[in-house]
Amino acid sequence: MSISASAPPGPGAPAQDQSQNFQFEDSYEGPDTFLETTPSLVFDNSEENTDEGNVPTDERVRKVLQHTKRKLQEFQHERRRTGIMAHQSQLVFVDGTFAELAQEMADYLNTGEGVKPLLEKEQNDEVLKKIIIASTALNAVPEKEFTAAYNLLVYLVLQSKNAEMFLPRVCDNLMKPITSSPVNGPGLALNALTNIFNMLPPDNELRFNVFMAILKFLKMHSMFENLKPYLSNLEAWMKEWEIDDDDQRQLYETVAETAHEAGEETMAYQFVVKALRTFEDDDVKSEDAQRLSLRALKSAILSPTHFDFQELLAVPSVQALSDTHPVYFELLTICAEKDLEDYNQFKDEHEGFIEKEHLDDEKLQTKMRLLTFTSLAARTTTREIPYDEIAKALQIPDSKVELWAIDVIRSGQVEGRMSQQKRVFLVHRTTYRVFGEKQWRQLGDIIDSWKESVNNVITMLRKEQANVEAQKKRDQEEIERKMANVGFGSGPSGGRRGGDRGGDRGDRGDRNDRAPRKERTDDDD
Repeated sequence: MSISASAPPGPGAPAQDQSQNFQFEDSYEGPDTFLETTPSLVFDNSEENTDEGNVPTDERVRKVLQHTKRKLQEFQHERRRTGIMAHQSQLVFVDGTFAELAQEMADYLNTGEGVKPLLEKEQNDEVLKKIIIASTALNAVPEKEFTAAYNLLVYLVLQSKNAEMFLPRVCDNLMKPITSSPVNGPGLALNALTNIFNMLPPDNELRFNVFMAILKFLKMHSMFENLKPYLSNLEAWMKEWEIDDDDQRQLYETVAETAHEAGEETMAYQFVVKALRTFEDDDVKSEDAQRLSLRALKSAILSPTHFDFQELLAVPSVQALSDTHPVYFELLTICAEKDLEDYNQFKDEHEGFIEKEHLDDEKLQTKMRLLTFTSLAARTTTREIPYDEIAKALQIPDSKVELWAIDVIRSGQVEGRMSQQKRVFLVHRTTYRVFGEKQWRQLGDIIDSWKESVNNVITMLRKEQANVEAQKKRDQEEIERKMANVGFGSGPSGGRRGGDRGGDRGDRGDRNDRAPRKERTDDDD
């Protein structure tokens, strides 16, 4: 009896260990290659082995593998045709009943004698309890047997109707060091965890628990990069798992913490905001809601790349900060809508608040100057901001205006260029920090200004067009006048010459009209 188990890479599977798994996208050379590249734990006392390793020669097994090859080729063809990554199922080849496999697994873990009477009584869950307790020894098995051993263990667990009772212990074991492979241990353990994830049906809610274990493992070993390709699947997975708001919030918050540990602050902030949206209206002032709201607020105002606060202000639990943490909410409002002068007034009114809350005043000063510059660009109707006005609003010397202009362009909030000759900043494009009634009025003023400019241009063009038409008419009249004068001076002479010629033609015409001469005849004599 034997078992050979493998899985495609699941969430978080490290690239360096993908050789430990059979992958749909890999090239497939045939059954022998499949058996060689698939890690397996063989419980086989038969002597039917080839000379090249422990590859079984049983014709039935080969037919199964050939059938699998055809199915995989069909899958690859369909995936290339549709361009869609289909669900990758776990592949497990098993030969033996539960009792036979459990007995061999127990023997492998040196607890075989203890499970025999339980197997005879068909107390399968009791058998699994003993195997699970002894399974900590799997962390010390040879590296080449590790993956297949855990796959067999998980396969046995999934045969139970109470799999949720055993899987957490298996996941906990994988969190512990793999003593048999200090170097490749994290990769082996992560592959085992992802195999568990893949062996569960897509709509099985146990996948949520396994995924949380994977997140914990990735955070523990600083392997967040392995998770990033799978984050886009979270929404679909949670819908399949049908988990409640509390579990969704727990997942989002764990992803945010893992991203934060990896230095991915922008992604961490995004998942904190997603977690905040899971609170019902009745819970927006709860301790957890306010804790996460403050976390999102601090992340947003201190981030050097975050300048849009309207999304955060629209979250109900953040709005509730106006009652539970009014000073923080005031600071958020200043960052969202106001200028550097308002921030400095805030510091004066709440002296020591920035230091007490361990906020970075230098970062806040920098952000408020960039935001103030953005507001100046949005308010201008002439598309020009004098250097003096910028220096006054940003509370900086004139000599540093151009440096801040470069910084605000680099931030992406404003596009424009500097005119050193005119000492103005020419605005090409700007971002509105807030777009409310006040901004609509400003936009109306800008449109009115543009409308007036366009009307002036149209009036000027029409005036020039009228001048051109008038000049054209005058030129035409002048040409006609000159032509008339030329015709009056040469008329009599031309008339006489024409008359003479006409008279000559008339005389010749008279002669031509004479009767024709008669021919002479004999009678004329």
